[in-house]
Amino acid sequence: MTDLRIRPAGPEDPDAVLAFWKTAAEGTSISDDREGVERLVARDPEALLLAERDGALVGTVIAGFDGWRCHLYRLAVHPDHRRRGIGSALLAAADERFVRLGGRRGDAMVLVRNERAQHAWRAAGYEPQEQWRRWVKHLTG
Repeated sequence: MTDLRIRPAGPEDPDAVLAFWKTAAEGTSISDDREGVERLVARDPEALLLAERDGALVGTVIAGFDGWRCHLYRLAVHPDHRRRGIGSALLAAADERFVRLGGRRGDAMVLVRNERAQHAWRAAGYEPQEQWRRWVKHLTG
């Protein structure tokens, strides 16, 4: 997998990332817009990791750290490039980032209906915590 390059997203990447997520990601998020991705990259320039092969975007993960917890979002691999270690390479890069920042535990947001993702996260060493429930509130400005 020496031809795989993992790098942080830059200010030039939001449009490509958004187009990629429409093809490769499961579900959508309220933050899936140019402003949301730009805000993420501006606030934490190393959080959005991109995997590229031959100059093409083939995978993403958001590895956010708030100083206390390590959160993983938007692990996505292009359908034509799955089962080739790209997701594992992205998660390894995220783990390295978290350890470098002093993180102690990573958690991932995974859709219950996304069986493929359930298997991938389990294979990466993550376990579901059935005792927890996610609570959300959409904020309006």
